[in-house]
Amino acid sequence: MEAPDDAELARLARDTGARLMASRDMLVTAESCTGGWIAKVVTDIAGSSAWFDCGMAVYSYEAKQALLGVRPQTLEEHGAVSRETVIEMVSGALVHSGATVAVAVTGIAGPGGGTGDKPVGTVWIAWKRRGGYPQAEVFHFDGDRDAVRRRTVAEALHGLERLL
Repeated sequence: MEAPDDAELARLARDTGARLMASRDMLVTAESCTGGWIAKVVTDIAGSSAWFDCGMAVYSYEAKQALLGVRPQTLEEHGAVSRETVIEMVSGALVHSGATVAVAVTGIAGPGGGTGDKPVGTVWIAWKRRGGYPQAEVFHFDGDRDAVRRRTVAEALHGLERLL
């Protein structure tokens, strides 16, 4: 399966925006391996200020702690690429924003950084509504850094469609 191209990501972002508008929700993103790419594709849509609150690109442990409230113990015990961390990221994004819906991503886009337990292409994505319970899923994407990141953006948006 090929990674989604720019046109496909734009279509997904438009669909997500339409759903957010219809439900009167505001989105916040907390992104590690995508570096703000989810926020970029949704804000490429004209009028996105009606349904996009803010985005945080958080690569370092310190940024995850300071901007999202991820606990140091979580990072020490489970690492940045884990179910526990992505759940704290998605919850923290809602706490530190005015949004009603959040998506968070953390993973290993490559080409380096992978381990036996967490090979390159391992990505955790979480979604949450304000007042609800987070949902998190792990993905194992093939391809180079660009392909892993594109697939992550697409799955993040697909998950928002399911949530909405």
